Amino acid sequence: MRAFGHRLWARVFTDDVFTRAAALAYYYFFALFPALLFLTALVGLLPVPGLMDRLLADLARVLPGESAALVTRTLAQTLAGASTRLLSLGVIGALWGASAGMLSVMDALNVAQRITDPRAWWTRRLVAVLLTLGLALFTLIALILVIFGERIGEMVAAAVGLGLAFTLAWTALQWPVVIACLLLGLLLVYHVAPAARRPLGWLAPGAVCAMVSWLAVSFGFRVYVSHVRSYDATYGSIGGVILLMLWFYLSSLTLLIGAEINALIEDAAVERGSLA
Repeated sequence: MRAFGHRLWARVFTDDVFTRAAALAYYYFFALFPALLFLTALVGLLPVPGLMDRLLADLARVLPGESAALVTRTLAQTLAGASTRLLSLGVIGALWGASAGMLSVMDALNVAQRITDPRAWWTRRLVAVLLTLGLALFTLIALILVIFGERIGEMVAAAVGLGLAFTLAWTALQWPVVIACLLLGLLLVYHVAPAARRPLGWLAPGAVCAMVSWLAVSFGFRVYVSHVRSYDATYGSIGGVILLMLWFYLSSLTLLIGAEINALIEDAAVERGSLA
């Protein structure tokens, strides 16, 4: 295990993972506010009472307080202007920015696997767009389960004629399903994004490590910023932006290090002759 850790640390520096994670953080931040415009317009057009309040409450549990406040202010400023035009502009901007970030992920995964991407630029862009849409679908499913999971369980139980036990079981299972959606999203990226594809079974270790690391980093980061307030004196009013960028950066690191773990496992398998 120690030798594996040393090799992983060496690959992280060789493949310039820290710099690539910073680039990914920029792309995420670039795509965030168009996505917020799209989300704001969509929520404003949906006849679901209290949906925005639930979204903001769940967001505040994930992001640091200052970053959540920044996102909340942005949503509040644009909520009154929800329209079809705003919806279309938000979709285009969010999709373009997010797919640019996905292209950067594809380059990083190719570097991790020591391969050159022979695909044409339009093919790579199309793959990036489709991957972005696929991840958006998994994210949407996870959000629906988090926000409406209990209500969905009650509706299914009432429609089928099941009792309270089914509702409790559904409530208990919704979080494993959310985690499964996150894991499937990571596996999709690791499988489709690189020019050379490997079976999903070979990609599971890196995906699991990335997911667990991201959950731990997000929780630890939130605990840290809730107890250490020195960044207020350093960054002032832009502290929320700095914290959001830092969270994006740490999230990008977990994604790329997961890819490096998969690459190391693949190298070891090739050395043993168990992978062609």
